Amino acid sequence: MITPFAAAKAYAAAQKGMGIGDNLPGISQAPQPGGFGDLVKSAITDAVGASKTAERQIAAQVAGKTELVDVVTAISAAEASLETVMAVRDQVISAYQEIMRMPI
Repeated sequence: MITPFAAAKAYAAAQKGMGIGDNLPGISQAPQPGGFGDLVKSAITDAVGASKTAERQIAAQVAGKTELVDVVTAISAAEASLETVMAVRDQVISAYQEIMRMPI
């Protein structure tokens, strides 16, 4: 399950990647190499992690070790993460197709 701290850190990293809010208090100012490829890789890694967390929660529910609400929350988080990755993928493909249609 994603924690509020992890969400805030991801939000700050996204803002920093876009050049917004470079002087936010409490956020580490360590240089982070990378670009769009690293951003996409990070999003996919997070989506896979959310899916694995949901699978672990399902297994724990079957074993009787967790509540159903935890399973539903983990599945919802995984679904939202996957939908975000698919939306970004669709936009990247659309942009690529538009570039390919441009006259030279």
